[in-house]
Amino acid sequence: MADKKLILVCNDDGITAPGIRNLIEVAREFGDVVVVAPDKPQSAMGHAITINSTLRVHPMRSDGILEYACSGTPVDCIKLAVNKILHRKPDLLVSGINHGSNASINVIYSGTMSAAMEGAMEGIPSIGFSLLDHSIDADFSVAKHYARIIINQALNDQMPAGICLNVNIPNVSTEMIQGIKVCRQARANWEEEFDERKDPNGKPYYWLTGVFKNFDEGVDTDIWALENNYVSIVPCQFDVTAHKSLEHYKNWELNV
Repeated sequence: MADKKLILVCNDDGITAPGIRNLIEVAREFGDVVVVAPDKPQSAMGHAITINSTLRVHPMRSDGILEYACSGTPVDCIKLAVNKILHRKPDLLVSGINHGSNASINVIYSGTMSAAMEGAMEGIPSIGFSLLDHSIDADFSVAKHYARIIINQALNDQMPAGICLNVNIPNVSTEMIQGIKVCRQARANWEEEFDERKDPNGKPYYWLTGVFKNFDEGVDTDIWALENNYVSIVPCQFDVTAHKSLEHYKNWELNV
């Protein structure tokens, strides 16, 4: 009999967040689960790692699953899992379920997706899941349904090396979901503002705010899919070379 699959679970909202608890429920249907996740919220940490302070890991058990609460970032969690905690490479890494969108440009800042990207860098098939609902009381039933479908597909259809999947799920009922679409990342950005305020001593401090702007009219993007009630899947890679621009810069080369 084949060995059971080993699935590593992480997130950026913290190990006690409802999203990861729901993802754990789904993951354990497919094999043995080990959870290594931040001990506190680490949203928008991107691919940050801890280099100027110590890292601590607190082992715990929840409903028979071995879990580790880590003092570091989501990427720290993956590095520790691979190098110190697990005895073999996982068959799959799943990150999330994030409270809020990681579509389009949000993927750059996302701790959820950086955990998945780190997994891809380690040669582990990896998926980040996000639900378009920031509420602590969000209903994850639809997200769990589609996570189950996508995890099953990933375990039965070999993912290309160096690729991870960015999955976003609309915040609508099951009946309203139109299906799953594999998309490209929409060209969009945040128009940021800094709200200046005063502390009790009269000194200024700043609170980041902003408005998300989609500049992409394509019907093959993740934003279009989500706006039309599709679950979006964007394959992502850690090679950030602008391959289409290589020829443009060839004339900069010098023979010396």
